Amino acid sequence: MQQIINIPKIPPRKSDSHKGNFGRVFVLAGSYGMTGAACLCSKAALRSGAGLVTLGIPESLHGIVAAKLTCVMTHPLPETHLKTFSDMGRQDILDFAHRFDVVAIGPGLSQYTETKRLILWLLQNLERPIVLDADGINALADDISTLDKIKEHIIITPHPGEMARLLNVSSVKEIQSHRKEIAERFIQSRNNVTLVLKGSNTIVMNNEKYYVNTTGNPGMATAGSGDVLTGMIAALPGQGFSPFEAAQLGVYLHGMAGDYAKETIGEISMIASDILDNLPKAFFSHLQKNT
Repeated sequence: MQQIINIPKIPPRKSDSHKGNFGRVFVLAGSYGMTGAACLCSKAALRSGAGLVTLGIPESLHGIVAAKLTCVMTHPLPETHLKTFSDMGRQDILDFAHRFDVVAIGPGLSQYTETKRLILWLLQNLERPIVLDADGINALADDISTLDKIKEHIIITPHPGEMARLLNVSSVKEIQSHRKEIAERFIQSRNNVTLVLKGSNTIVMNNEKYYVNTTGNPGMATAGSGDVLTGMIAALPGQGFSPFEAAQLGVYLHGMAGDYAKETIGEISMIASDILDNLPKAFFSHLQKNT
């Protein structure tokens, strides 16, 4: 397996560009008490260059996120009595997703049984590339064979605890002690999967190559940081990057934004929105290095 060291370059934009040139991202995220995750993910996708981002949200939470997201479109969807996504939204989501280049699933979805059932169904039926995180991964852990039924490509972004659940390993310590070997075991024979095993020195891997990230710091170990990363990665395929490149570049710039945040506020007080606020600086810096 080949180790990749060089970071993908970001091409300069042409003067006659329009939003359709830079991809459309559909985010399925949020539930009662977890609208922040949906907002962080959606904003990160826009800050990472997506031309258009639409957030699918349980219908009674629509007003909350619409007030927070000035530049993100919203799409209210059927909900359960707990204000999570309902199975009744299956066809609506499937039909609506055809308008987009990528579907990001997971931040703040909850682990309610009906919602997890919906996610597993969508993973098998969506005909768009998927970025899967958080509660989307927890749903997948209930039936890992679903990965073999994905119609397009999936980028999956577990932290060590989620990775342990996916592999039915009892100890996170085992994951952390053998990160590369664990990643290889998970990826083996799965041609349509790119893995992002998060943590210090995040690993990005498909069944041909891998990358070990060098940016980032412990201040990024904070709630919502992964939601920002999900939005970043989802924004990049629509801009011409392959799934592996999108994951690699997303991880690298996410860490760089965290490093810029550390320079001004330190590690202890860092929150996810600080990473989000430093994305423009990270993207601009990387673009300047490669022009």
